[in-house]
Amino acid sequence: MDKTQLIYIVFCALIVVALIFDLGLLSKKNQVISLKKALVQTVFWVLLSIAFCGFILFENVGGNGKEDALAYISAYLLEWSLSIDNIFVFIIIFSFFKVKPENYSRVLLLGILMAIFFRIIFIAVGSELVARFDWIMYVFGAFLVYTGIKMYSSKEEAEFNPGKSWSYRFIRKYMRVINVEPNGRFMIVRNDKAYFTTLAMVVVMLGFIDIVFAVDSIPAVFSIIPDPSKKLLIYSSNIFAVLGLRSLFFLLRGAASKFDYLQQGIAFVLLYIGVKMLVAYWVHVPIWVSLLVIVVCISGSIFYSIYHQRKGAPEDLVD
Repeated sequence: MDKTQLIYIVFCALIVVALIFDLGLLSKKNQVISLKKALVQTVFWVLLSIAFCGFILFENVGGNGKEDALAYISAYLLEWSLSIDNIFVFIIIFSFFKVKPENYSRVLLLGILMAIFFRIIFIAVGSELVARFDWIMYVFGAFLVYTGIKMYSSKEEAEFNPGKSWSYRFIRKYMRVINVEPNGRFMIVRNDKAYFTTLAMVVVMLGFIDIVFAVDSIPAVFSIIPDPSKKLLIYSSNIFAVLGLRSLFFLLRGAASKFDYLQQGIAFVLLYIGVKMLVAYWVHVPIWVSLLVIVVCISGSIFYSIYHQRKGAPEDLVD
């Protein structure tokens, strides 16, 4: 067994253990997750991700342990920061469908499992495209620059509206939905016909929304790890970031209106990554520079939001 196979085995084992832990401790029916427990769980996921980074460094596959570890942690922080934007959209969706707090945990688990499934497919397709067509990196770069400019210039009133989204229209058209109190159920049988409840709609919408976010995040991670042969680093950084989404949701849902300028910080990150991909042929940017840019932009936008809250900021979307 070579070291690459060993790392794959350790990664898969960690994911299985993490999911069992998630299912056993966070997905109990009618359980409301407290802020304290959410903080503990968030710290757990972050430490688990850092521990895997240490394992990559320790194994030193092909003599590139330091470089791979730095690439992994940079990609992880990138995906983790982009996932914060997911959290605020999740909060809006839960508020729109009037999901009860005791159902948050189970709904989020299913939505995150769908997100992991879609990420695996997107990364596999992206890796194949990068391996076959060198010019695809320039397409990714141009797309990220466009996305960053659009995100930076978007106005507050252009907030996501679940009821007007394409995913909501798709669900209403192709799923048999019943508008009754779900009482924690995803399906209800009436007159010998099975109907999806609003909880099932939320799960499907979370999966669809993550597809939209993956369109940004997957090209971005290839700017950090452009070598398609290093799929493990891409998979692990993405999946560890996604696994921490739920505890992060419970940690941030009471502070949705406190990060007014986070969107601008994320936009700067996307702009930087897009430009980096466009000039990669002429200019080599070290991975540590990308890591520094991500940390400075995200942390800077968070601290700026805390001390310069916009006037008339909306109320937090909590029950």
